[in-house]
Amino acid sequence: MAGGRSITIVKLGGSFAASPVQLKLWLDAMAQCAGQLVLVPGGGPFADAVRGAQQSMGIDDRAAHNMALLAMEQYGCALASLGAGMTLAASAAALRQALRTARVPIWSPRRMVLATPDIPASWEVTADSLAAWLAGKIAAPRLLLVKRWRPAAARVHARDLVAQGLIDPRFPDFLAASGAQGSVAGPADHGEAAFALRAGLTFGTLIDLH
Repeated sequence: MAGGRSITIVKLGGSFAASPVQLKLWLDAMAQCAGQLVLVPGGGPFADAVRGAQQSMGIDDRAAHNMALLAMEQYGCALASLGAGMTLAASAAALRQALRTARVPIWSPRRMVLATPDIPASWEVTADSLAAWLAGKIAAPRLLLVKRWRPAAARVHARDLVAQGLIDPRFPDFLAASGAQGSVAGPADHGEAAFALRAGLTFGTLIDLH
């Protein structure tokens, strides 16, 4: 993607759906960075519904994977309705167009992910890993995971985040392949994050891979 090196991928956790005030603060912060970030939605309550349906109905992992991608798109639709200057984008071309016109593209992942055979249909690959994959796809140098909790240290190893259940087990591999610098922000970090993103800087607790 042209200009991708100035872009930050921001993955907003689905758990913020249950905290409308914090969600609005983050959406307002990201609106200030229009043209400089791509927003990746988590699955939130929509993905929880898929997990419940898989357990109760016995659907296979491929169907659940497809449905979980739709869950991300549902959360993305909700975010687009709440955030100023935000638009859904399902392709690299649509992402590029939104960035060129100084909007905030919200990635609808299903089309691109299902066309990529090396992304496994597994709950071990969540929106965090897909955000890292997208960072590699569009050559974005930074990936910011906005979580409900931020590690206190300045740096944290990816394996520790996996052990704590903050990221999925495949995330370290996807982040390594992307070439992006990963970091984690917490609920109260919206103001500082917006300042850093506008300046093209990495923000948050850095994620180490080695």
